[in-house]
Amino acid sequence: MRIRLQAPGWDRDLAVEAGDAPAPSGRQVTVAIEACGVCHRDLIDRAGRFPFMQVPITPGHEAVGRITAVGPDVTLWRVGDRVASMHRDSCGACPACEAGETSLCLRAAAVLGLLVDGGYATTMTVPERALYRVPDDLDAAQAAVLHCTFGTAYRGLTRGGRLAPGMRVLVTGGNGGVGAAAIQIATRLGATVIAQVRRADHVAMVEGLGATAVIVDADGRFHKRLPGGLVDVALDCVGAPTFNAALRSLNVGGRMVAIGNVVEERVELNLGWIITRGVQITGSSGATAEEMAAVVALHAARPFALPIHARLPLTDADRAQRLVAAGNLAGRIVLVPGLAAADAPAGAAPEPGARP
Repeated sequence: MRIRLQAPGWDRDLAVEAGDAPAPSGRQVTVAIEACGVCHRDLIDRAGRFPFMQVPITPGHEAVGRITAVGPDVTLWRVGDRVASMHRDSCGACPACEAGETSLCLRAAAVLGLLVDGGYATTMTVPERALYRVPDDLDAAQAAVLHCTFGTAYRGLTRGGRLAPGMRVLVTGGNGGVGAAAIQIATRLGATVIAQVRRADHVAMVEGLGATAVIVDADGRFHKRLPGGLVDVALDCVGAPTFNAALRSLNVGGRMVAIGNVVEERVELNLGWIITRGVQITGSSGATAEEMAAVVALHAARPFALPIHARLPLTDADRAQRLVAAGNLAGRIVLVPGLAAADAPAGAAPEPGARP
């Protein structure tokens, strides 16, 4: 079974189709999917904001499962290995790949859910370099979202933010998947975290994840009332609604990392302020396989709280995307192949996560 986006837009539901992924060839592998997360980028894809997207297509780039077949040229995996997906593959031979920056590979062509079929399915066939290894004992729903949430947060904080112990970091959208991950990673790396959320009912959750202070702000002016003063690093998980406030929260020489883009609005920058303050702005997305190994090790040493808002049947993919679009979730919605509608929760009630 697979879910298909026939054309960009929200005027018709995602389609449910029978059938399995094709047999792997070359350096491809086939994965039997245990779970697949529903990410906000899936909504961006569906809205048609990437004009190069191939349709019809199976959405989803947050999948986990076991390899059931390998192509004749595969060297990285064996049948039975448990793996999870990254956003895309990498060539392994370009200057970026040779430098270990595989997420910046210019030759990679398999972007899951955009250019090749993704994880809203019972099986998927993808290039071997689009996967990383996950432990056998990690819950499927949590393993599915580990890369796009914790991997993205880890790369943004460590590579773009150059976060070090003792620093102060601001995380916007702290109740979302990436924001919740960033709070936990930053605290484990020895930083003090100030989180921003839009609603007061998210404060307790964010404090439970390790935020020292939480600002409730829906107007994008929280930089005027930062607890404890300016920060060294700002990780913006939202985009235009919070971007300039996050930027103005930086101390002299601070670093801003943009990883969220939840609305189509563009931002305006005061170049004079950026120049005179000496701040740096960088973009960041998914982590490399090596960075994911570091994330998995952090989790093994001190388990993350991996909040799952709801687990829904694969056939509820359209409903799941519309719930994500409505917002105000406590963590990720995850699609579970084989989960019957009768076994799923009637609503999208949050599931409690263990305290970090």
